[in-house]
Amino acid sequence: MHNERVPYLLLLAALMAAPWLGAYPVFVLKVLCFGLFACAFNLLIGFTGLLSFGHAAFFGGAGYVCGHALKVWGLSPELGLLAGTACAALLGLVMGALAIRREGIYFSMITLALAQMLYFFCLQSPLTGGEDGLQGVPRGHLLGLLSLENDRTLYYVVLVIVAVAFLGIVRIVHSPFGQVLRALRENEPRAVSLGYDTRRFKLLAFVLSASLAGLAGSLKVLVMGFETLTDVHWSMSGLVILMTLVGGLGTLSGPLVGAAVIVTLENKLGDIGEALAQGTGIAGMQALGESVTTVIGAIFVVCVLAFRRGIMGEIIHRLPARRA
Repeated sequence: MHNERVPYLLLLAALMAAPWLGAYPVFVLKVLCFGLFACAFNLLIGFTGLLSFGHAAFFGGAGYVCGHALKVWGLSPELGLLAGTACAALLGLVMGALAIRREGIYFSMITLALAQMLYFFCLQSPLTGGEDGLQGVPRGHLLGLLSLENDRTLYYVVLVIVAVAFLGIVRIVHSPFGQVLRALRENEPRAVSLGYDTRRFKLLAFVLSASLAGLAGSLKVLVMGFETLTDVHWSMSGLVILMTLVGGLGTLSGPLVGAAVIVTLENKLGDIGEALAQGTGIAGMQALGESVTTVIGAIFVVCVLAFRRGIMGEIIHRLPARRA
């Protein structure tokens, strides 16, 4: 157990030192928000075996609620985060109660349909700003004392929240409740024969995953200062699936790695393509950099063919063999 903690402590130390080593705090915070989102999704699919196509509803829906609470209602950051997370939990309870009545692809399609209903509501509602979204969301003062307008101050506040949330996920996975979730994933009929109310466990896992996804979406609004329809669109649900699969399905650290890879590609690929175009004189290099989705799709195909367990899944799988 001690050996398992060392990499996480090293990662935490690196993240704490990142702003002082030249890293752009807002970019790292964006990676952390999507990392928490992917970890929340992994709790559902990786440890419970439920594939949701509607997690963007919790991520973006909580973002809209948090942004509206901060900008329109004038609430403090901690209350805005709580409002967004609570809204995601309530939405997860409603969606989960409807979706868990079915299994397999039918479960996934129900979550997608319900998420699209929320998307069209956000598109037409004046509360969300429609296609313009919510702009100019203030960061405010934490507990009325600590100003979050400074990027470094906000960085460490968000880092602490994400670290605590990640520890909560670890605790859930290693608890008796987490062992029941693994049993549901591996052999649900056997879990039923042992007397477990599988629907109740599935619903609780769905609500927990939705709540953590909502916390990630609320944090992203606090960091970026705006909320748009992109976060509630079905493509965001596909993106978090991609992050989880690339990083390693069913691993604790995999979603963090997958989120870092995908977000870095989305932000840096255009700059790399432009630099290559200038250095080589090939105009197609710049076009390649602009085709982010194409490149990410190609990377996904390579990962599926060469690293079926994902990046961290393959590393964890190969370590015991090397030690032997």
